[in-house]
Amino acid sequence: MSAPLFLVERLPTGPTHTLDGPEGHHAATVVRLRPGEQLRLADGRGGVADAVVEAVGRHQLDLRVLDTGYVSATDPRLVVAQGVAKGDRGELAVQAMTEVGVDEIVPWAAARSVTRWRDDRGARARQRWVGTAREATKQARRPWLPTIGGSDQQPAEPTDAVAARCAASAASFVLHESAQQRLAVADLPTTGSVLLVVGPEGGIDDAELATFVDAGARPVRLGPAVLRTSTAGVAALALLSGRLGRW
Repeated sequence: MSAPLFLVERLPTGPTHTLDGPEGHHAATVVRLRPGEQLRLADGRGGVADAVVEAVGRHQLDLRVLDTGYVSATDPRLVVAQGVAKGDRGELAVQAMTEVGVDEIVPWAAARSVTRWRDDRGARARQRWVGTAREATKQARRPWLPTIGGSDQQPAEPTDAVAARCAASAASFVLHESAQQRLAVADLPTTGSVLLVVGPEGGIDDAELATFVDAGARPVRLGPAVLRTSTAGVAALALLSGRLGRW
């Protein structure tokens, strides 16, 4: 079994390190690591450090650093504009997409989104996505923490902002049930960003689809089945990961 990963703001700069705070509490009290066991620290930006536990304190670990390194970011980057969904479906999508390797997730305020992210409620919802991505990054032992688009002032991006992302990407695709082309055979770039647009539970309306196509996006489908908003992006990312040599 691979060593558990813990996210830290800064990596150790010397031969020893104390892991404290929320991550130290999790490692010592929840995971219950003991002296002699190994773990990995990551800064979420590609930096990693392998260490062994020397001593366990109250909500913290004393570590001996074995090695430090850097894992380069993947290229092309995989970005998903995820339509805001009701209930926990959005968080389920964020969790699974993070585990399969997404590099950025953009909350999208689609016309048919049942849930609307506004004001403080929207900011809290976005922060739940941030927290979900962080925990899934640790679960998957990923050295890079996916970016969550939007901001506390504008938690979900409007359609015109997503269209601008389509235009700026090396390739952009809209998952749509009426598309004729399959993502499995679509041309892919060798560098830059690949953007996937995933609609909410109500789907993507005709005006949105036209806006994305005008911005250069290509409608594609995965297969004959219509997938839920919480699984469509995950399936597409898995397909792209295989085609791009990530898997």
